Amino acid sequence: MLEVRTVRLREIRLPLREPFRISSGVTHDRRILLVQLVDGNGREAWGECVAGETPAYSAETIDTARLVLREWLVPRLLGGPIAEPAAVSPMLDAGVRGHRMAKAALEMACWVLEAECRGVALAALLGGTREVIEVGISLGIQPTPADLAARATAAAAEGYRRIKLKIQPGADVAFVEAVRAVVGPDLPLSVDANAAYALADAAHLARLDRFGLVMLEQPLDADDLRRHALLQRQLATPLCLDESITSAARAEDALELDSARIVNVKPGRVGGFLAARAIHDLCARRGVPVWCGGMLESGIGRAHNVALAALPNFTLPGDLSPSRRYWARDIVSPEWTMSADGRVAVPLTQPGLGVAVDLNRVDDLTVHLEERHA
Repeated sequence: MLEVRTVRLREIRLPLREPFRISSGVTHDRRILLVQLVDGNGREAWGECVAGETPAYSAETIDTARLVLREWLVPRLLGGPIAEPAAVSPMLDAGVRGHRMAKAALEMACWVLEAECRGVALAALLGGTREVIEVGISLGIQPTPADLAARATAAAAEGYRRIKLKIQPGADVAFVEAVRAVVGPDLPLSVDANAAYALADAAHLARLDRFGLVMLEQPLDADDLRRHALLQRQLATPLCLDESITSAARAEDALELDSARIVNVKPGRVGGFLAARAIHDLCARRGVPVWCGGMLESGIGRAHNVALAALPNFTLPGDLSPSRRYWARDIVSPEWTMSADGRVAVPLTQPGLGVAVDLNRVDDLTVHLEERHA
């Protein structure tokens, strides 16, 4: 039984080492909403809301998430005993449509609290079986093909197992061509459009087929499964869906329509670990590979993603870059690192997250704090 007595909502400002550009905008500093749970025995657990500052990636923002958490979600969690973490999602969903990122922050923290109570690793509690996970890197849009090729060369030298290139109209084919030329034919490459294209661009996108890409991720609007299916018929490159996949039912629709042959699972996007595991299991039954994407998380969110990516059908490298990729200093200890051959170790011997939250660092970065008690 879980019994949450205190919930703290903290907004921190974590500056990126360098701006990160995708088709929908540029991020310089990451506003991050953290959730801290405390139970009756003083045990603590942390969650992270992955919503951005603007409604570009999804309709949710950090500000809407804070409002929904404060007014509707946190009060439901406080006080009464909760039988198991799997009961949290249905409780938060009742009468509250959407707001999956806000819900995920609480739900995922409850899984961490359960792991702490049991004295087991979060990955083990979720059903993870992998001891190490292959790591991919996501490279933002660069000014020129040569700039992107230089970054890809450096990433390959660091040992990353897959390189993902952000693309948009006007920064696509020539950029991918430049990267493939410098990294060679064997290094796995993928591209991510973040819904920047239309079905009318099919012939242009088909020019990417000659680069032997692992996938073309989310080329069209998130709401449009039908046009993704029509696009897939015109491409040899497998389509992967990200923003479109918000639930197991939505994933099932995408697979039935052949809108996606690979699925990007982000637990924060789909409402938490319960939904993420359901999508993983569905895709495993269908023989569809999944991988874990990133949302510029801090080390807390990275811990959640690593734990999830330990499940057996996460067979493609995830966007699980080490802490130093994004932050001069992370908020966990030890910081997340990557081996020379591009792998991250799953902390299966430590209970809970597997890393400690650096509370002094969090306090220094906090710009807003509020708490509720049972």
